[in-house]
Amino acid sequence: MRVGVIGGGQLAWMMADAARSLAVDLIVQTPEASDPAVAIATETILARIDDATATAQLAAQCDVITFENEFIDLEALTHLEKQGVRFYPQLTALAPLLDKYHQRCYLRDIGLPTPEFSTLEAADTLSARWLSYPIVLKARRHGYDGQGTFVLKDRADLEKILANSARQAWLVEEFVPFERELAIMAARSTTGEIVTYPVVETQQEAQVCHRVFVTSDLATVEEEVEAIAHTLLTQLNVVGIFGIELFLTRDGKVLVNEIAPRTHNSGHYTLDACVTSQFEQHLRAVCGLPLGNPALRTEAAVMVNLLGYEHSQSEYLEKRQQLSQIPQAQVHWYGKTESRPGRKLGHVTVLMDISDAAKQRSQATEIAQTIESIWYQT
Repeated sequence: MRVGVIGGGQLAWMMADAARSLAVDLIVQTPEASDPAVAIATETILARIDDATATAQLAAQCDVITFENEFIDLEALTHLEKQGVRFYPQLTALAPLLDKYHQRCYLRDIGLPTPEFSTLEAADTLSARWLSYPIVLKARRHGYDGQGTFVLKDRADLEKILANSARQAWLVEEFVPFERELAIMAARSTTGEIVTYPVVETQQEAQVCHRVFVTSDLATVEEEVEAIAHTLLTQLNVVGIFGIELFLTRDGKVLVNEIAPRTHNSGHYTLDACVTSQFEQHLRAVCGLPLGNPALRTEAAVMVNLLGYEHSQSEYLEKRQQLSQIPQAQVHWYGKTESRPGRKLGHVTVLMDISDAAKQRSQATEIAQTIESIWYQT
């Protein structure tokens, strides 16, 4: 199989090992020759993600096209689909998800629980009981890694944001005082088979994921979260893997936060901790192969993102060597040539053999603190 990937960042780069094991060639469309996936691609088309003319060239070389991100021109790709180009996930599955307001409406319409929400235009005159500060303001398109998401404490905060982004369309939603943030990876095949990975806790700072804890203390909500994943993937009739982010509220309710229709940061731990990684699972799905076993190969795990904290060209070899000395640690470095604050440069996954849930969590916290003390030490 020859699989086209629109996007050449670390998510496409991490498909490399799975592609080799499945005898799949990856053809990548990405704007920069320095993008991580260029190094592992069989061929590369250097073009913007939303360049449909380049995607037509990509299609001529591939059996199927998939996506690393959502920064696409859906209307232009629809013309290609009508000409016989096969996209997985299907464009009909992506259509209700790319705009965050439309995504919220879709989740509500299929009966999944979400925070209260509105467009900014409607919210301006809305007297709904939930519309009180603090509120969350999200760009409806192209937000990622915390960009385009703001927690606003008062009207002055809102006016400041709007003054600097006059042309942006916004989603407004209630601020959820959650107990924990959760995520689950779920995949669906061309035959309708669905597999789900363990429910994990994600820890965000300034709306950017810093840590993922894979521990057994989430068993009480696992069935509910898995049911949400099954409902979503079945209703969309999707092919591929999705990342589903959720809130666990202080009174035990589960609310869907956002959907990522692709491999996702919260599933990076699967590279080392699961029988089948999220990247292999996605390729299996889009290539029409049987889905793999998503089970853990370890009792627990912790994944920590290595985020840029300065502007530099450094590869941080000394720090990476220190991190690799942590017992049962695997360091994944994305090969990016430039560091800047907040940019995802790599991640570290550490496997744990402890079966006690409380001890798993305390050890995961200690491991994360060790990794971050090494990485952020200046």
